[in-house]
Amino acid sequence: MTEITPGRARDPYVTLADRAVRAYVSDGRVIDPPAALPAGMENKAGTFVSIEKHGALRGCIGTFAPTEPTIAAEVIANAIKAATTDPRFPPIAPDELEDLDLSVDVLSEPEPCSEADLDSSRYGVIVASGWRRGLLLPDLPGVESVAQQVDIARRKAGIGVDEPYKLLRFTVERHS
Repeated sequence: MTEITPGRARDPYVTLADRAVRAYVSDGRVIDPPAALPAGMENKAGTFVSIEKHGALRGCIGTFAPTEPTIAAEVIANAIKAATTDPRFPPIAPDELEDLDLSVDVLSEPEPCSEADLDSSRYGVIVASGWRRGLLLPDLPGVESVAQQVDIARRKAGIGVDEPYKLLRFTVERHS
């Protein structure tokens, strides 16, 4: 496990995601949430775990609605999925573990909105049409406008330009 610099507290959400990825990638073990959960991790919420290697995205998986009994369990599940099942990347190998940087986003409950209610630096967006949904987190590098944010999420969902869709927005608590 990576050493923590003395005097510098490491975020407990990131620490948990890191432990989950290392245990699973190293020996296929799924860790249990800590017995004493840090404040807030006992709640339920959707989470996203992003993994970067040398500054480039290496995996990102999440849930906009909770699927686990606690945020801690949600982080563990999504960390493992980000490391092993993101369809854009091969699974992370043990020799990559020392080169990874993780971040965890805890999502608020999505609420219906219009495009005028969005701010791409403050709100994430879900574009939905029927069962198809595309999600984009807020404040992402290269996403400069609400129109661009909505367009990316719409395309991720496979929703055509002329198809009707609904918008939902959410905020994130970012841990890195």
